[in-house]
Amino acid sequence: MNIAEHRQKHVYPDMDQLFVLLLLWGSGIQAYGKQDSTESDDVRLVGGANHCGGTLQVKHLGEWKPLQFIDCTLKEAAVFCKHLDCGSAVSIEQSPQSSVWGVNSTCVQSGSALRNCVTTEGFSSAVELTCSDSVRLLNGSSLCSGRLEVKSDQSWSSVCETDFDQQDAEVVCRELGCGPPSVLQGALYEEVEAPVWSKEFQCGGQESALLDCRSSGSARNSCSPGKAVGLTCSEPVRLVGQASRCAGMLEVKVGKWRTIDYFDWDLKEAHVVCEHLGCGSAFSIQWKNEPSEISVLKIEPDCVHSGSALRECAKSSSSFLTLNVTCKDLLVQPIISVSFMNGVSMAQQQGLQVSRGSNFTISCSIQPQYPGGSFQLTFTSSNTAYNYTQPAVNHSAHFLFPAAEPTHQGNYSCIYHVYVFYHDLSSESPLLSVTVSGCPLDPVEVVSDRRTAAKLSSLLDNISHPMQQTVTALSSSFSGSLLQGCY
Repeated sequence: MNIAEHRQKHVYPDMDQLFVLLLLWGSGIQAYGKQDSTESDDVRLVGGANHCGGTLQVKHLGEWKPLQFIDCTLKEAAVFCKHLDCGSAVSIEQSPQSSVWGVNSTCVQSGSALRNCVTTEGFSSAVELTCSDSVRLLNGSSLCSGRLEVKSDQSWSSVCETDFDQQDAEVVCRELGCGPPSVLQGALYEEVEAPVWSKEFQCGGQESALLDCRSSGSARNSCSPGKAVGLTCSEPVRLVGQASRCAGMLEVKVGKWRTIDYFDWDLKEAHVVCEHLGCGSAFSIQWKNEPSEISVLKIEPDCVHSGSALRECAKSSSSFLTLNVTCKDLLVQPIISVSFMNGVSMAQQQGLQVSRGSNFTISCSIQPQYPGGSFQLTFTSSNTAYNYTQPAVNHSAHFLFPAAEPTHQGNYSCIYHVYVFYHDLSSESPLLSVTVSGCPLDPVEVVSDRRTAAKLSSLLDNISHPMQQTVTALSSSFSGSLLQGCY
């Protein structure tokens, strides 16, 4: 009998009701690691590296057996970690077992204690749970955020922020199965009067556990209120298999990186993923048909929209279909730059200054991701706008301006267009502001009428030197009045 058939035959407890009951069941835990000895004898983890990891077992009728808990999430499993005086829930999987205890749904719904709801009938699958054994985050919005506490000699202690830095935070986030640290700051989360860790951590950043780091005696005698370490780690979510980090197969880390079942997802759920990755909104979702049924995580849409972290919504499952997401900010941002063959240029804080009459080239380029495509150079000024388009050659295009004129003054940007994943995609560079200033070097060239300029040049060639000086001075005065304000 497979799991689906077993679910049709047996009624399982509502997960929300079971979670509430678990919270009540685990409420025997008191502050700083003290627990009710009677309750602690009812549950254990066996077969792992320590008492905070292994197969979840419950004692019933005087006999220990693995507990069946189908669709158990990390958030629900965290109750067991707390009950065992361990840290945060890090990973959870289902494993086949020949004999397990089940859970009576009617008993659960009546509000009875969990130990009174254990039954002899259960499907042959049990929970494999790993909790952190010496670090935890409390009072945060997810398992990856909160006030840091460290366990030593069976006691949990807060850490003063003066004894903790970014490299220490990287180790903690890794130990908890989360992504890299995003916020490290005191007074972020509710504080209680807890013992304070008396040593300064000196992690290199690559250690697998905080207590593996070197430490030294702290220089302080106390930690001021509001200075306990508050830490937010990023959620471990990624898209893989494509040239861009904003497209590919969706994976979430629950102990290890695992793919996601296509089950019931649409653009609304994919938007949450894209937004989390800083990739804009969702552009499309696709399913991939695997050659055989594989182990996946199932994440139900309702949980996604509840605001819970994706890893806390994940449930172990199996499927032939995996989920691929494409976000709108799929393409990297193009680069816009300027080069010169003559004339003087000067970079300014908000743009670039070029000399009138100088030759300059605006180049558009992009990091290689996909072949082909084209670049559109857009220009806007106070009274005009136009576009130039060239095909992308070696992921770049160059737009030549033979002589800079006041009409070239304005804002430029590069837009890269490419057709991928059956869609037309584009990405725009930052704006480049160009100002044109300075007067031509030849005083004759300041005369706007070319025929007049030619006559004046011929006249200068055929008059005496003193007269040339006079005419040149007059010409300079005249050009100054024509080009007043060109600088």
